[in-house]
Amino acid sequence: MTVKLAVIYYSTYGTNYQMAEIAAEAAKAAGAEVRLLRVAETAPKEVVETQDAWKEQAERMEHIPVATPDDMEWANAYLFSAPTRFGGTPSQLRAFIDTLGGLWAKGALANKPVTAMTSTQNVNGGQEATLLGLYTTFMHWGAVIVPPGYTDGSIPESGGNPYGYSHTVGEFTEANKAAITHQARRLVDFAARIAG
Repeated sequence: MTVKLAVIYYSTYGTNYQMAEIAAEAAKAAGAEVRLLRVAETAPKEVVETQDAWKEQAERMEHIPVATPDDMEWANAYLFSAPTRFGGTPSQLRAFIDTLGGLWAKGALANKPVTAMTSTQNVNGGQEATLLGLYTTFMHWGAVIVPPGYTDGSIPESGGNPYGYSHTVGEFTEANKAAITHQARRLVDFAARIAG
């Protein structure tokens, strides 16, 4: 059975968009069928337009399809990427997750491997708390959590978060890209084992 991966992200200024693109390409190279999907913006347009960087990024991502519950049912693996907001997941992603109650109730999210990534403006901005919060949600689904752990040398080289890749705002180094790539490939590997 083919691995069908939904890479679902929310991005305000572009960091998680870039992370999701790197992960999607790595998963495709590993043989997965991939849907790169963005979470719908729930902030009012007049708020988004008060910040040029936010507005410009929203316009850059208009061509990316918005994630739906149908995408979640289609996929047999998930990779989520979203920034940290005050030590937790942004409300835009939580709003999407709140639409999945029907799928959860019929067990359509269970037994599917999932992993997550995040970013913050500074190192101590709540990266681990955000990932652990997402993993708690995934546990409620009955999903199979596939963290990167310390299973590759790129993990410590990129900052060493065993829960999931975590980026501190700035340029992506080759070590950062390698860690994202490893996490995506590891997810595809486990998804293929479960699907097989």
